[in-house]
Amino acid sequence: MASFGLIADVGGTNIRLALVELKTGEIGRLQKYLCADYPSIADVISLYLKEQQESVTQACVAIACPTDKDWIAMTNHSWAFSKREVQEQLGFENFHVINDYTGIAMSIPTLTDEQKIQIGGETAKSGNPIAVYGPGTGLGVAHLIHHDSEYVCIPGEGGHVEFAANDDKEAHVLSFLQKRYGHVSAERLLSGPGLVNIYEGLMDMRGKTAESFQPSDITSRGIDGSCPVCVEAMEVFCRALGSFGGNLALNMSTFGGVYIAGGIITRFMDFFNNSEFRKRFEDKGRFVDFVAKVPVYIITEEQPGLQGAAAYLRQSNGYRI
Repeated sequence: MASFGLIADVGGTNIRLALVELKTGEIGRLQKYLCADYPSIADVISLYLKEQQESVTQACVAIACPTDKDWIAMTNHSWAFSKREVQEQLGFENFHVINDYTGIAMSIPTLTDEQKIQIGGETAKSGNPIAVYGPGTGLGVAHLIHHDSEYVCIPGEGGHVEFAANDDKEAHVLSFLQKRYGHVSAERLLSGPGLVNIYEGLMDMRGKTAESFQPSDITSRGIDGSCPVCVEAMEVFCRALGSFGGNLALNMSTFGGVYIAGGIITRFMDFFNNSEFRKRFEDKGRFVDFVAKVPVYIITEEQPGLQGAAAYLRQSNGYRI
């Protein structure tokens, strides 16, 4: 059996490549490359293996686009390729291409206590369903179940469910965005661009013209308190994020935990910890006691997709993760 496998995490700007020791799961020799510098994914993988002076037969790539067909076309970069052709070109016996949120979900069983922060709830129950969601450019959602000694990811497009308002402020933001978009998904609020949408909706509520802010403008002004509407936008964001997470917990009784990825929350952890996130997470009427038991974790590991690609590859080779 092969000793090493190649793992990759592909985003719109960078591709990160590393080798995983299949028996132990140890990840090493991480390198980052600019996607724009290479005409294809095969070229950069070939270069990486040449630089590492390694020949591998197993590979797993986590990538931010649909992966259910042979033809892979990135939504945020020009790369497009056939899985079969890349496998043949690079001489891989096994070449797995998984969605980025499948990668993040598969990382969860391998996360250490240092790679996550618990926000309320009881201790996660082993073998129980897990949910993961994360605000970033959009809102990714996936579930993870344990079946026959293996972890199985159930991907989906949960970020595109309709947004449900829970108070007057959210109702105004929803109405404001319905005029702009028609259908308003959860992603229209629970993402980087969504934070801007919330801010603009709250400014409209006051009858004022919004500044042309980026998400980072809102978080920086919200953290230092220099913009009261930015503070309010972050509060609405955290509350709505809690409501959405509580819904995920109810959907599949996720006593294995609800995990938040995406990197946005880790930029304002103190603010988040003092927000009404957990209160909203548990605010489920007759099921408040049920949801109160479900732990929430913030993923602090910077490369969960890469770690998940390693876990996926190891499991496909018969190793338990």
